[in-house]
Amino acid sequence: MTAPAAVPVEHTDEINSRILAVSEDMVQGFVRRPFQEIAEKSGVEFPVVIERIRAMLQAGVIRRVRQTLLATKLAHGALCAWKVDPDKIDATFDWMFREDPFSGHVVTRSTDREISGSDYRLWTTLKVPQGRSLEEHADVLKRLTGAREYILMPANGIFALGVGHVRRKTIEPGDRSDEPVRMDTTATVELNDEEWDVLLALKEELTVDEVSDEPWLGRAAKAGVSFERFCDVAEELNRKRVIGRFSTFLEHVKPSSTGVRVTRFNGLFHWAVPQGMEQRAGSEIGRHYILTHCYWREGGPRFGNVNIMAVIHGSERERVLEHKAAIDAHLVEQGIPVNYTAVFWGGRSEIKPSEISPKVYCGVHAKWAGQGRLI
Repeated sequence: MTAPAAVPVEHTDEINSRILAVSEDMVQGFVRRPFQEIAEKSGVEFPVVIERIRAMLQAGVIRRVRQTLLATKLAHGALCAWKVDPDKIDATFDWMFREDPFSGHVVTRSTDREISGSDYRLWTTLKVPQGRSLEEHADVLKRLTGAREYILMPANGIFALGVGHVRRKTIEPGDRSDEPVRMDTTATVELNDEEWDVLLALKEELTVDEVSDEPWLGRAAKAGVSFERFCDVAEELNRKRVIGRFSTFLEHVKPSSTGVRVTRFNGLFHWAVPQGMEQRAGSEIGRHYILTHCYWREGGPRFGNVNIMAVIHGSERERVLEHKAAIDAHLVEQGIPVNYTAVFWGGRSEIKPSEISPKVYCGVHAKWAGQGRLI
């Protein structure tokens, strides 16, 4: 008897690519049956979608499957650049990733030459619950890790936020939407207790068994409500614009077990445009399809007074720079002056969903109260 063929798990497989082109970032908001929607949009039969996503998740090609939140609507957040002693960067990186649930992305970054801010080598995203202080939490992290300085850069506006690494492989430099994108604000939204219960149950990563036709049944029970009530509340959260996309997150930094990488390079690009032109510049930059993130953030004098930041991922370094050059040329065409621009290249990287729970925040601060430097 011939043994059954193994299920292909690499993102380069033709069927997997069709699935991932949808499942990474094309299912917007809360959907009652997200895997059916992935099947419909990708043209791949539903049982095959389930089989492939489960197999990729088990193989580590997909690192997590979850409903994302627009955390900027639920918590105070910022990009945080850290100045750390060179011999402490790896240990600080490890501690931030493993021990602080409010630090999401943890990335080392470098520049091609010494520029403004190039001595800030460790970058994290930081979120704290509503009513709490980013500075308070960052001060605790500074005390525990021995970091020399930090700079918080909250988002004043959002122009692009997505993943879609598979889909972006075919995007050409300069490919963009017909019109400038709209800027989303970061004003927080207040939720009642039931909404928080549903939200916290909804946001956790799906297990392999939950990759199914009804992924939310168990989550409704966890939230202590019926399935219909769970969906009704989730749809109300949709209307409040606190729900992001349903996504399969690829492991896009580390190679798979067979050595295949999704991307090899990522650049954090900075632009300084004249005061008063931030929204217009961000809307023009953010319309480029290659961007996974684009924000209005104030870098201040340590970073050359930049105010627009964006991220591009790619398999070839020069290709990433070609995309950057196309954006720069578009700004010139639009008559938007750029006073300064820079590139910070990503190195070591780990990503986890940022915690936003007030209860967890209180627990973390109680745990580390009075504790001195650990690194």
